[in-house]
Amino acid sequence: MLFDQHSARIAILATTCLLSLLTSCSKELERSLAPDPNLEENQDIVEESSPNNSQISQSEQLPQDFPSEMRYPQAQLEKVESLKEADTRGKLTIWLSSDPSNVILSFYQRAFESSNWEIISEPPEDAEVTLVARKQELEVTVSIPSASNNNSQPTTPRNQSLTEFEVKYTRNSEKATVEQSDSKPRESPRQSDLAKEEPQESSTVSTDFSDFDQVPQQLRQYVEDLAALGVLTVEASNSEDNLDTASTQFEPNKTVNRREYARWLVAANNKLHANNQGKQIRLASATAKPVFQDVPSTDPDFPSIQALAEAGLIPSPLSGDATAVTFRPDAPLTRESLILWKVPLDTRQVLPKTSVEAVEQTWGFQDTAKIDPKALRAVLADFQNGESANIRRLLGYTTLFQPKKAVTRAETAAVLWYIGSQGEGISAQEAQELNSSQEKEQE
Repeated sequence: MLFDQHSARIAILATTCLLSLLTSCSKELERSLAPDPNLEENQDIVEESSPNNSQISQSEQLPQDFPSEMRYPQAQLEKVESLKEADTRGKLTIWLSSDPSNVILSFYQRAFESSNWEIISEPPEDAEVTLVARKQELEVTVSIPSASNNNSQPTTPRNQSLTEFEVKYTRNSEKATVEQSDSKPRESPRQSDLAKEEPQESSTVSTDFSDFDQVPQQLRQYVEDLAALGVLTVEASNSEDNLDTASTQFEPNKTVNRREYARWLVAANNKLHANNQGKQIRLASATAKPVFQDVPSTDPDFPSIQALAEAGLIPSPLSGDATAVTFRPDAPLTRESLILWKVPLDTRQVLPKTSVEAVEQTWGFQDTAKIDPKALRAVLADFQNGESANIRRLLGYTTLFQPKKAVTRAETAAVLWYIGSQGEGISAQEAQELNSSQEKEQE
């Protein structure tokens, strides 16, 4: 009897333990099969960040009238804004790119030049780079932060390595109409007629200018001597109201453009070497094949610009520079181009090889590294011309060359006033005296 009671207790206890164990296993199994709450939360996050909600790729559409050649291929459109200026057609577009600012700038410079855009404003040396160009009724402004600003001030919280830049474009149909009408009087005769004519200088006027009092005192003699020789020709004004007054204004402090300098450089060389045919530059014939895409044979300054290229005095495909396919005749002339084109006429020989260090040791310019490598050799050769150096007449004493700075008409005259090496050259003043003596002999 006692044995039966003891066996019954053992059976009850075993059953209880077994039920407890089964209950525990059941709960563990239920938890293992239940969905992970963390995964449920993450699913919400994934849904919120799906491509369908991407702000960069979906929030903005490129305007239909955006110039296709101005789209940087490695950039993504970030924002499109309407222009604040009244009666202005166009948009402001903001872009992001993983490329550095100098690569982006180089792309737009090449794009403008290859598509024959007129460069209105060249990039400055500091802070934000602003490049402005115009083609017919369309004007484009590209604003890119400098490399230093781009590194110190990240443009987006998503990625500090991205470069943000702006492309603003405006359209002005009225301006394009005016420019086209203004350009009509400059059309040349038919090609068949031009072939019968000898090369001639540009259809410009040179006279006794009435605003010499505006020339800086240090530069006045240079301007007066060259004007007396008939070198400083300026385009005749189209104004009918005050034609006489306008045509006698030299505007000495006005920025000179590349076409004017090319015209004056050829004229100065040929006037100063009037008695030496071997040193003169032969004007190009209108039948010559144009070297530059933006200087056709119908351009009024084609004879001078083409002549400089054919003589190897300016960078062009003829001189081995395959990238110099455009001349940009109406762009401002910079100091480095002023010296680059002029020095070969002084030395009449191959320019010396040089380096940034060599120019720094001679001229002592703090900004030598900013000079274009093509112009460095001319800058060094100019130093070797002693007191007859162009830079000395242009700037006097300075420790900054500022190679990209635009040049005025009066400053250009200072450089052109003397041509040749030290002791063997000739000045505009000497050329005048020589002309006067020859005239007296003929009398």
